[in-house]
Amino acid sequence: MGTFSIRPMTEADIDAVMVIENSIYVFPWTARNFQDSLRAGYALHCMCLDEVLVGYVVTMNVVDETHLLNISIRQDHQGKGHGKHLLQWSLTQARLAGSQGMLLEVRPSNVSARALYDQQGFKLIGVRKNYYPAPEGREDALVMFKRFNSVLT
Repeated sequence: MGTFSIRPMTEADIDAVMVIENSIYVFPWTARNFQDSLRAGYALHCMCLDEVLVGYVVTMNVVDETHLLNISIRQDHQGKGHGKHLLQWSLTQARLAGSQGMLLEVRPSNVSARALYDQQGFKLIGVRKNYYPAPEGREDALVMFKRFNSVLT
């Protein structure tokens, strides 16, 4: 197994990020979404294995919460625990930044992501109707939240 690293994303990473994004999503983010997120000061990070991009995460701090906007792992690296590692790293960063919890939306059809979020202690708190574009119109978003304990664990 190689060496993992997580580092801030830059504009120079967007082309490589887009290769992953377009290969794993029917309705991917656009390069402009990533550029706008960088310019807005959101936290964008790349996960690399031996300097090769295998995943990325985008979070936004809102008052005392962190909103997970995008977390993705390259298709050929999925199912190996990399998503869990990147999510746990993101949760730690949010706690260190003073967040009280993390909020996210996930498609009901994204079974593997839902299982990961359940395993990591996220709780379903609501549904956003017709939130995501879908092949057959629109798909709801499950809104999930993980409240942090006051002590880092």
